[in-house]
Amino acid sequence: MASILLLAPHVADMIAAGEVVERPASVIKELVENAIDAGATAVTVEIKNGGMTYMRVTDNGGGIAPDDAETAFLRHATSKLRDEKGLEAIATLGFRGEALAAISAVSRVELLTRTRGADEGTSVSVEGGVVTNRVSAGCPEGTTMVVRDLFYNTPARLKFMKTDRAESAAVSALVQSIALSHPEVSVRYIKDGKEELHTPGDGRLDSCVYSLFGRDFAAGLLTAQSSDETVSVKGYVCAPSAARGNRSYQYFFVNGRAVKSKTLQAALEQAYRNTLFTGRFPACVLYITLRASDVDVNVHPAKTEVKFVHERQVFSAVYYAALGALEQGDSAPQLGVSPATKKMIADASPRSTTEKQPTVSQPSLFTPNRETPATDKTSSAPNKDARIFISGAPADTERISYPPVRQNAAVTYRSGALASALTDEEAGAFEVATEAAESAAAQDKPYRLVGETLGTYILVERGESLWLIDKHAAHERVHFDRLKSEKQVIMSQTLLQPLVVEVGRRDVALLLEHSETLEGLGFELDAMSDTAVAVRRVPEVIALGDADATLGELAETLRLGGSADSGTLTDALKHTIACKAAIKAGKSSEPMEMEKLIEAVMSGAVRYCPHGRPVAVELTKTQLDKSFKRI
Repeated sequence: MASILLLAPHVADMIAAGEVVERPASVIKELVENAIDAGATAVTVEIKNGGMTYMRVTDNGGGIAPDDAETAFLRHATSKLRDEKGLEAIATLGFRGEALAAISAVSRVELLTRTRGADEGTSVSVEGGVVTNRVSAGCPEGTTMVVRDLFYNTPARLKFMKTDRAESAAVSALVQSIALSHPEVSVRYIKDGKEELHTPGDGRLDSCVYSLFGRDFAAGLLTAQSSDETVSVKGYVCAPSAARGNRSYQYFFVNGRAVKSKTLQAALEQAYRNTLFTGRFPACVLYITLRASDVDVNVHPAKTEVKFVHERQVFSAVYYAALGALEQGDSAPQLGVSPATKKMIADASPRSTTEKQPTVSQPSLFTPNRETPATDKTSSAPNKDARIFISGAPADTERISYPPVRQNAAVTYRSGALASALTDEEAGAFEVATEAAESAAAQDKPYRLVGETLGTYILVERGESLWLIDKHAAHERVHFDRLKSEKQVIMSQTLLQPLVVEVGRRDVALLLEHSETLEGLGFELDAMSDTAVAVRRVPEVIALGDADATLGELAETLRLGGSADSGTLTDALKHTIACKAAIKAGKSSEPMEMEKLIEAVMSGAVRYCPHGRPVAVELTKTQLDKSFKRI
């Protein structure tokens, strides 16, 4: 009996669908791209229950001729390619000819379409890849695609779908990205019967950005532009003061296609080198235009990854566009849309502008960590080391929990009140006692603190060796071990006023979906809007000014995945919190802080940071003598 068999066509179609259709957002992407390729100037996207039970995409494009309506659902059927030469310079968003076939193989699809000038349209129903009905129908010009019951016939895929909130967030983020990629197309998005966004479609990028992100985001943007004979870049980058806690606000478009590219990301962040705090990332909306033959978009089935023929030139173009914007320092125009457009934006998408969001009056001490735009030179940054009172008791203002003072501990300073209360004779006796205590304490320790260098490393003499301790890495490990300890209760601080943090549409759903896990780590979050969360409690070890950056990194960790049941995800989240709570490199430390870390390292309790890097390096006297040619 033959062991190699030819799969049935419907099984082959379902396997192929797995490459194109990953989740509801994948379906929306393919359908909206087809609409834009068809010349649509207005596209409406509607979903219910995260898109799992209902998705509809309506456009006013060219429509599909009656004779092509059924053919469009066959594999490798496309109107965008004619031969292999077309693959050398792809200028359309969709081109594989697999989208409709893949979608219809794992769902129930209804097509309603009419070409321009035609007297009537066509209605086609497809279920599991099989056409079940085709009739003439009255309908407006353009195309409407309705997709129901995604993965109804593939339970193995269905069980891997996330919650409705998470799937809706993925669709929201996708629609937002597509709207940015084509500001000349008016994009309307309806979720569970409620309109979420609506772009004007006037071809102006500033209007599009304003309608999607609101005034606060737009006010922190700088105009970026560069071009040469092969590559041109235009768009906006953020001022350093408006940087974000993760990379979710980085939007790159190559020839009108939203892409993910490490080359473009690296070029952007290289331009911001030495201008951002650790853990902050630039935001951007950048359009890269080059010859279609100079970019390969056929790298991934989802067409989100690209390869450049001249990668170095593309890198340089993005780098100098961002660098030029930063050096010029001129903020983007205040998105001068017309009054009519502003009214349309306010009426159509009330939740996308900050003016419609609930506002919280906060004293200056509890001001959210939102940096002022570059145009405001006089404002001061909030106090990052501020602490909030819990149940009437002040929170510990130190980053390290110190051990009890030993009986023979040396007194390293005297307060002014104590010094003034002592007579000369008493003061002399006090100093003698202090020196004796210091000597006794030094004899008890097998090491001696020499000092710190470069604000990063602690210098310790131990026997015939000199040790250099990375204080951030060591402190990070101390915090991580405390968070990992089952006996350690993670203390949190309740904020007198909630801290509103802008994290983006996708990350709001992501954070709320894992709210129970985050509560176990000391965070309490509520949804403030589609793009922001209200933080009511934060871990005690996290400074208030670091809360927004920490949430951004936590969202990035959650997006990368991992199993909460296995502990992988929880450990990753604890890594993030420990890193944010640790002493920052470049910041001077108090002797007591350093002594505590030295004790942890020299005792062997801390050997590596949570990421596996060593926390200390030993230089023996022999090594030093060899370096100085003494032996």
